Amino acid sequence: MTALETKRPQRARGIGRLTAKPFGGRTRLAELFQEGSAKIRLPDTFSAEMEAVIINTSGGLTGGDEMQWVINAGPDCHVTATTQACEKVYKASAGTAAVSTRISVASGARVDWLPQETILFDHASMTRRLEVDLEAGAEFLGLEAVLLGRKAMGEAMTAGLFRDRWRIRREGRLVHAEDLRFDGDIPGIGRAPAVLGARVAFATVLYCGPQAEAYLDRVRHVLGDAVGGASQWRDKLIVRLTAADGFALRKILIPVISVLRNGAPVPKVWNL
Repeated sequence: MTALETKRPQRARGIGRLTAKPFGGRTRLAELFQEGSAKIRLPDTFSAEMEAVIINTSGGLTGGDEMQWVINAGPDCHVTATTQACEKVYKASAGTAAVSTRISVASGARVDWLPQETILFDHASMTRRLEVDLEAGAEFLGLEAVLLGRKAMGEAMTAGLFRDRWRIRREGRLVHAEDLRFDGDIPGIGRAPAVLGARVAFATVLYCGPQAEAYLDRVRHVLGDAVGGASQWRDKLIVRLTAADGFALRKILIPVISVLRNGAPVPKVWNL
């Protein structure tokens, strides 16, 4: 082993894969694969759906770490996936943390992708990718929420890199695409009224399914005077929100998610 190899910092690697199948009127486990620091736990539920809690046992991410999550929902399944806690992305001395999530939803199935917030610390560097493939009649609810530091702890992200890429397809046809990039002077970028208006918490919520139009008025009602908005086109509804801090963001996110889950609450691991 060379001197360079002995000094190279250890990096976190993880792959978690979950496949669900229908059985006896309920969503059941067909495949579970875990490798490295990626873990998936399946708490008991009192309904026909499956709840999956994904865990990064490394305790956070930093430059050079890599995590991959794959969720496959078979026909007529309902899977809700969330995270055990907020994902913390720490200062990167070198490299960029990379997180990729791939979700496939069969006909008549639904996946709710509801991770808790990603917290970016000062000089964090992270790229994230979400790819969703929907069959005809499938539903998808997705959320990504980000905090630029923890305001209550007096923390702020003054510099760093954050890239987020979404690609949603139905029957192979692209129905939603977006790319977000914060790079360099984070406060300067965030001060722009068209960006964050100096707020440090933001979220995007996306629903794809036949109830998009029916949900729109109800979502706008619970948004009230929150800084954000909701729009709908065909079978897609998207909500964008900004808030002064994480607590304020959660107070509005939770009722929005509940509307889009037909009144069901957020996963139990969420705590306000």
